[in-house]
Amino acid sequence: MAATRPQNESQISTNLPGLTHHITGHSPSGSAIVESTRPAHWSTLLDNTLGFNVVYTTSEFPVSLNNNADIKTHDEILAKGQLGLVNPNGTIARMVDFAPGSEPLVHRTQSLDYGIVIEGEVEMVLDDGVVKTMRRGDVAVQRGTNHGWRNTSETEWARMFFVLQDCQKVTIGGKELGEDVSNAASGEGLVSESGSGRYEGSKI
Repeated sequence: MAATRPQNESQISTNLPGLTHHITGHSPSGSAIVESTRPAHWSTLLDNTLGFNVVYTTSEFPVSLNNNADIKTHDEILAKGQLGLVNPNGTIARMVDFAPGSEPLVHRTQSLDYGIVIEGEVEMVLDDGVVKTMRRGDVAVQRGTNHGWRNTSETEWARMFFVLQDCQKVTIGGKELGEDVSNAASGEGLVSESGSGRYEGSKI
């Protein structure tokens, strides 16, 4: 799909449109307002084959919306530049753009994830060799498994929207699986949730 809206300044996906975030709130009388409208900011990994855009984060459950506490916490997290793939005790809403022909980054996070294909066709690759092809509107429910994503196109970028929620530790057969982003060791700016394999300056 060709981009029909201007691209964001930091965007690397050439055929996809730019994105805007609209964050709502309340006026003193309680009516709905738009607190802010923000163009998406993108960061990159793996030689510019992945583009990451953090839409929003929360850091507690249930989250407090009073006095815009959640917005303040979200802005502070992004300003620190230390956000990992998963936000401990919270959630991350994130857009990810996949370059054409790029290989899947196989990884496992301690989280329950909803992954929705927005543009293109993406293969979900599991560590047992199972491959599921996902098209626009398809949803993957990732439950702490080892997986990767592959854009099937050789010419066009693909885009997915993810919501990652921190979860309890996953134990199978008495073994704790835990986070594994070791295959992303070459990914500049990647921060693991546990702190191992930490790369300073992450803004993903």
